[in-house]
Amino acid sequence: MKVEYINPFLNATVRVLKTMASLEVSPAKPYIKKNSNAVGDVSGIIGVTGDTQGSLSISFTAECIKQIVSNMLGEKINEINDDVKDAVGELTNIISGDARRELYEKGLNLQGSIPTVVAGPGHEIRHIGKGPTIAIPFQSDAGPITVEVCFNR
Repeated sequence: MKVEYINPFLNATVRVLKTMASLEVSPAKPYIKKNSNAVGDVSGIIGVTGDTQGSLSISFTAECIKQIVSNMLGEKINEINDDVKDAVGELTNIISGDARRELYEKGLNLQGSIPTVVAGPGHEIRHIGKGPTIAIPFQSDAGPITVEVCFNR
């Protein structure tokens, strides 16, 4: 997968979390993921179609997403509840949309589906793209976040 396809997802994650949750995140070195195990406890996944097909996921540890949603809602969140799951779906959708906008400016036209949220330790993420799954880890004061991108090209 070309780096110019990965950078928009990296950029979108930084922008969206800063804007929506007042959270600074720092990307670490991307790597090729070899299994379908989620890195976090709560994940949002969204399918992408158009000039290519694939999917994007974003995974948070429980403590990290509780802090992010607390920042977003302005109240302390103590458990993974429906509000947290809704926020993960919305963050996944917004990050995907922002990245797709940047990719469109580079000549790649993509549409997103409705995001799905999966919660619980040890869950799996099965991407729909046929290419390698690129994982982009992020560090933040709230905890680790991992974005995964997988496309057919």
